[in-house]
Amino acid sequence: MKKIILTILVLFTTIFSIQAQAQRIDNFMVKENLTQNGKLAIIVIDSTERPVESISGTFVFSLNGFQQDLVFHDGIAVVKHPLESSTFVFFKHKNGQKSIGKLYYVHKADKELKPFKIYGLLLLIIPAAILLVAYLFKRFLAAFAILALIYVYFHYAKGLDLSKILESIFSALKEFL
Repeated sequence: MKKIILTILVLFTTIFSIQAQAQRIDNFMVKENLTQNGKLAIIVIDSTERPVESISGTFVFSLNGFQQDLVFHDGIAVVKHPLESSTFVFFKHKNGQKSIGKLYYVHKADKELKPFKIYGLLLLIIPAAILLVAYLFKRFLAAFAILALIYVYFHYAKGLDLSKILESIFSALKEFL
């Protein structure tokens, strides 16, 4: 009798631990919602970038610093508010072990959204390359300074500030190391 109860207890513990382990978001991607209503969909993916359909429930995400509770059904959640124009969006999710942050540029044309993932190392490499080229060609320094100012203005005009750039760079460096 004790062996049966112990076996049942171990079985339930194993089932609940497997189910709790499956309810953790380790990676995600952003796409346009299927209904094309100006909203973004967050899709949970595994390491091979295949959708994980076993995720359901409410998870906390930070979108450009604003915390939102997103409800996932079959591994997909839809952001509550539609986008009015093209913008940068920094998605961040913190599970029990690590924090996942991804920067996207979402281009809005007519009624469709096209999210483009921006890798954090590019935000470090592009300005460094501009400075390197400017250093190598000192007589073109003014032209490169103007290009750098245009680059900074473009980021600020579309809603990206310095803290999100730095957070994306540090997130990419953590993944790289």
